[in-house]
Amino acid sequence: MAVDAFRMFQLATQGFCCSQIMLILGLDEQGKENSDLIKAMHGLCGGIGRSGKTCGALTGGACLIGLNVGKGNLLEFGHAKINLMINDLMEWFENTHGSIDCDGILDHSLDEGNEYPVQCGNIVATTFSKVQEILAAYSEDPESNDEE
Repeated sequence: MAVDAFRMFQLATQGFCCSQIMLILGLDEQGKENSDLIKAMHGLCGGIGRSGKTCGALTGGACLIGLNVGKGNLLEFGHAKINLMINDLMEWFENTHGSIDCDGILDHSLDEGNEYPVQCGNIVATTFSKVQEILAAYSEDPESNDEE
């Protein structure tokens, strides 16, 4: 499913950051809502606490992979290759954007405001699409048997 640019814009103008938008879009695909999860994702905004460090689109993408294939309770097993999936995302992200840090990707440091550059929307959209691609590729993996 392609990213709905209007939905992303709507979420950004409502004050949600990249990491939160990644998870809201993922939950939308599942027909779910989880405000506690979205609150928790706030800690990853702006490169973890608006520090400009690891990009929220990337950390949000890693969390979105976990949301889809991670261990969620005592009786579940996570996908056997979840760490490979996340590492694939990280490698792609750094190769695509030249850095995994907001400060390394954006032309300026993030300030305390709620404004996110247009560039962030593009990063969220491409990262969300890459997460979907990775999930699809590993779901077709004959060795993925939901065991640790």
